[in-house]
Amino acid sequence: MSVVQSDLPKRKHPRLDLYDYSSAGLYYITICSHNRKCIFSRVVGRGLAPAANTEVKIEYKTYGKIAEKQLLLLENRYPSFKLYAYVIMPNHIHMIINPAYKTAGASPRPTVMDIICTYKSITTKECKKLYPTDKVFQTSFYEHIIRNKEEYLEILKYIDENPAKWEFDTLYPKE
Repeated sequence: MSVVQSDLPKRKHPRLDLYDYSSAGLYYITICSHNRKCIFSRVVGRGLAPAANTEVKIEYKTYGKIAEKQLLLLENRYPSFKLYAYVIMPNHIHMIINPAYKTAGASPRPTVMDIICTYKSITTKECKKLYPTDKVFQTSFYEHIIRNKEEYLEILKYIDENPAKWEFDTLYPKE
């Protein structure tokens, strides 16, 4: 039996119509692992009542180390790009970026989609060198245009506190 195109569910594209995603500005991005598997890191030292001397921290797994390396290399790949903050959680990555921090010169400015797709592609390629059958990321990503300083500070705080609040995160695996 063949599937008729109209029988397939319509995929929602969360991008704003007519918005220039290559324009300077801050964007909050969340990228999830494929099937939200905890492949990037472990959160250690957490709990509902951690000891006073216990520090919550992230321990990267192999894929997390690759993900961080490729994330930090984006500023070399895209000279106009700036990474402001990030956290690599067990099954997702949060970041604040500016795709047009500096002028791109004669080159066209990359869009947020260009940057994130390149990042996911290169990271996946590096991860597949270790485990060729693994899928690394979900198909799309979440993006939010940061509109003011208050929003920026709120998101920055969320990124900073995400490891300590991991068990309450909407992406925390329930199983």
